[in-house]
Amino acid sequence: MKVKNDGYQAFLPSDEVLQNPYIGFMSFNHFRNEPLFSDTGTKMGWVKERYPVYDWVEQKGREEGYYPDTEVAYFRVLWKDVEPMEGKYDFPFIEEILKKAKERNQTVVLRIMPHTTRQNEDVPDWLKEIIDCPLRPDEGRVKESPKDPIWIEKFGNMIEAVARRFDGDKTLYAVDISLTGAWGEGHAYSSYPQEKLQELYDKYTKNFKNTHILGQFTATNLLQYGKKSRPIGLRADGVADPNHMNMYYPEGFYPVREFWKSAPVSFESFWFLNEWYRQGWDIDNVIEQTLKWHVSTFNAKSSACPIEWKEKIDGWLKKMGYRFAVRNIRYPKIVAVGDEMELLLWIENRGVAPIYYPLPFVLFLKNEHFEMVCPTDIDVRSWLPGDSIEKISIKIPSSVPSGVYTLCCQLGGGEYPYVQFAMQTKKDGFVYHLVDIEVRNKEN
Repeated sequence: MKVKNDGYQAFLPSDEVLQNPYIGFMSFNHFRNEPLFSDTGTKMGWVKERYPVYDWVEQKGREEGYYPDTEVAYFRVLWKDVEPMEGKYDFPFIEEILKKAKERNQTVVLRIMPHTTRQNEDVPDWLKEIIDCPLRPDEGRVKESPKDPIWIEKFGNMIEAVARRFDGDKTLYAVDISLTGAWGEGHAYSSYPQEKLQELYDKYTKNFKNTHILGQFTATNLLQYGKKSRPIGLRADGVADPNHMNMYYPEGFYPVREFWKSAPVSFESFWFLNEWYRQGWDIDNVIEQTLKWHVSTFNAKSSACPIEWKEKIDGWLKKMGYRFAVRNIRYPKIVAVGDEMELLLWIENRGVAPIYYPLPFVLFLKNEHFEMVCPTDIDVRSWLPGDSIEKISIKIPSSVPSGVYTLCCQLGGGEYPYVQFAMQTKKDGFVYHLVDIEVRNKEN
């Protein structure tokens, strides 16, 4: 028998900064709570761009500001470190990154770069024996990739091999799609044959079937091509630069403005936040615009943030990505074993994006003597910003002893991390208390 909902309970949202998976600031070429890079100003930022970080790089950033804690670690590694010999892959190198991240309760976003602008961070030596490659004097900032597009084919073969090995690893949250040019950011990509670039995109879209992939938002034609195969997220470099914020970004995001609904959006800082502060750049505008473009993660490059901006950054973090709260529940105050109780939950997403993994949403009926686990089939990826209403039916089996139980909820668990709700209620770890329900035997 279905039981009438005669109970109602509302909850107020909470206002604290929450540490949650897949969202927020990212550590860069570091794991959480490790040292921060020292302030390099505008000249020496290249020292931060490659993992492993060189031993001689100064890391005293925690004396210069602060950095928000994070459950996402972003790493950029070189092609030559992943494939030191053609067809021979150093998978343990990537495995070690994932292992260390998991130990620190972090997931990983990974980019494999074809090269940077530095001579010692170039394409693999074995490729230079096959084709001509640009010279890269250390002060020259030569961004160009080899002109012969065979390098794209070779790079794509490596991406396919990495995908075969790591696709679906729950610690590997997302992979950046590298294009041409230094750091894989797409410099002069339009000078290469379109079919070669599409073949490279295919290596990502057709081999990373479970791990999220993020494409440079400037390459709109390739994003649209790749999205025919699977959802693609967006990444944009150079946040805060006035030209980017006022011209390139608005024009670039408009054609791909719906992508955020099915895959995450990630931004990266132009220079570093301490440099923004010195330049007098408008952080309020950065926050407003990136939230409008549905940001989930932000790479501030593990460089100190001005303590003067902490309140503003905290406000940014409270809206970045998803932020779930149960706002009310309708429920039956009394049920009997054998009955089917119906629950009606109002879930509010107070952030600017959904969560992009199908984490389990689980209910519990529990007291000090007995606990009943109630899995649901709710797809939490459908909780877009704003309101969602979920109707849940739970049958009370005869094995449940009579008594008063607390109905609780939990998001995450199993192979997925747990999520904190932004709501004011009692909780035990990641289990949130909703209401009390009395269970009676039929004869009562």
